[in-house]
Amino acid sequence: MKSMQRNYKARARVALLALAVGLVPLLTGVSGAGAASGGTMISTRTGAFGTMLDVGSGKYAGYTVYFITSDHPPTYGCVTKPVNLFGMPLACTGKSNSQKAEWPAVTTKGAPIAGPGVSQKLLGTVTRAGIGEQVTYAGYPLYYFEGSPDQITGEGWFEPSIPPWHGLWYLMSPAGTPLAWPGTLTTLTLKGKTVVGALELTLVGWETFPLYSLSGDSATQSTCTGACAVAWPPAFTSGSPALLNSLPASKVGTIKASNGDLQLTYGGKPLYFFSDEGVTKGPNGFEVLGTGNGLKAPSPATGTFSFVTP
Repeated sequence: MKSMQRNYKARARVALLALAVGLVPLLTGVSGAGAASGGTMISTRTGAFGTMLDVGSGKYAGYTVYFITSDHPPTYGCVTKPVNLFGMPLACTGKSNSQKAEWPAVTTKGAPIAGPGVSQKLLGTVTRAGIGEQVTYAGYPLYYFEGSPDQITGEGWFEPSIPPWHGLWYLMSPAGTPLAWPGTLTTLTLKGKTVVGALELTLVGWETFPLYSLSGDSATQSTCTGACAVAWPPAFTSGSPALLNSLPASKVGTIKASNGDLQLTYGGKPLYFFSDEGVTKGPNGFEVLGTGNGLKAPSPATGTFSFVTP
């Protein structure tokens, strides 16, 4: 009964937020917990995106776990403090059984346990106010999203400004790197220009966000690492993205990013999202502003980020 109430409230919250901007809602539940006693086990399972981390034991065995690119303890993009979103409070995270958090934390009552396929060396914890001991993997705090096991609906969500968690959500691979999907490239018009963008999931549905290139990059190397990659998350992929609006496949490629994952390129330029991308409620609903164009790269990178034209 409690699980049903939690899922109902989560779905109602998402529906109300979507109605506030006049778009069709995405219905998702939230939940989470550790093992019944002792440390939470993190295990793996194989799905459409490859081998991913999930909970390996206890009441919530089989629940998928995620991480966000803006979390780098001791600083966090996904915080417990609620924000006022369209007149309603919403927190990014909270305790594993929180009914008010969009992404409840994966918590533990002891040292987390490595299940099959998981590296014990990459497992850890971080103590957070209002949460307790949150499980980390490769340094990234882990979160839940769905309301039942064996679901994957949080992959590829982008929350730059609405909500302001300032990052992209990914499944976690056993190697401790993002488990990306191929993605979809398309175009959008911003500031009178047609630019290359990518379709990403948001709290109010699919939206197209602009992609940026960095003048300091080469065709074979991304120089945006460390703090730069937090502010400008690389556009990761697992293969050949779908192409819309007549984008030519001949211009699309990949390079190996610093973490070993594949980063999309277009016209020989590595691609990035802007974690603080401006969004607003306009007359036609949710509007992306393209506020990253012309900004200088933070250290250690050099150069300027710009729109990518088809």
